[in-house]
Amino acid sequence: MLDACLNPAMASEITLQPVRRHGVDAAIFFSDIVVPLRLAGVEVDIAPGVGPVLAAPLRGRADVDRLIEGARTLDADRLAPVAEGVARTVAALGATPLIGFAGAPFTLAAYLVEGKPSRDHFGARRLMHADPGAWTALTEWVADIAGAFLRAQVLAGASAVQLFDSWAGSLTLADYSTHVAPASTRTLGHVRDLGVPIVHFGTGTGHLLAAMRDVGADVVGVDYRTPLDEASRTLGGRTPLQGNLDPALLAAPWPVLEAAVRDVVRRGAAAPAHVVNLGHGVPPDTDPAVLTRIVELVHSVR
Repeated sequence: MLDACLNPAMASEITLQPVRRHGVDAAIFFSDIVVPLRLAGVEVDIAPGVGPVLAAPLRGRADVDRLIEGARTLDADRLAPVAEGVARTVAALGATPLIGFAGAPFTLAAYLVEGKPSRDHFGARRLMHADPGAWTALTEWVADIAGAFLRAQVLAGASAVQLFDSWAGSLTLADYSTHVAPASTRTLGHVRDLGVPIVHFGTGTGHLLAAMRDVGADVVGVDYRTPLDEASRTLGGRTPLQGNLDPALLAAPWPVLEAAVRDVVRRGAAAPAHVVNLGHGVPPDTDPAVLTRIVELVHSVR
């Protein structure tokens, strides 16, 4: 998968296929949150049935320092495959916008510390508290490579960017605000001057929505756990939302799924704007025809 992400022609084709097949209103660039780590020289792969796996998880300050000192700089040459993939895609999309993509510092740092997906990200949270200096150094480094990754996509033609903090839901609001938000702000600072809309999404982050917006996001993605009208109230009714159909419903009978889609659209009307989307990723065994039908239904609602 990581090889596909760094093959401009293949990444572009994979990005374009959902637009052709389902008629969605925007494309999201095909990538993975660990691609910037791979580009920086981190030995990481995606294991089938597991997810990202790192050869040398970080265990303390010495490991963090060694990583940062030995890392490659994500300059234009290093990011060239990403920029070329984006440029190819933008040219093929025409008027359809492309959304750039990157993982947020906490999620990337959690993978670096845990070495693989984790249920509670205890190792990352332990480092955060046991050695705040090492944690800050790590998250600032990750913020800069994620920011460079986003910036390359925008400069190549992406119309918006989306920052994914998949594991931020394991944090308390206090820990997020103190130990994570500054790094996320730093990431988004790499594209703020480019004037593109910024979407920020996490899973299990209903208690963090305002803090996630305040790092510099224009739109907040909401997972399936928090109804959109509730999320809008939490955000003061002034923040556009993205979300949040439960992916498990994609296997439900159509009448059940249709009612759920209409409910998401209805609740999303509480926000000043609403991008209809799933509340997490598409399960691999989903019938693609169901996705097409959902898009057609949303487009029919006025």
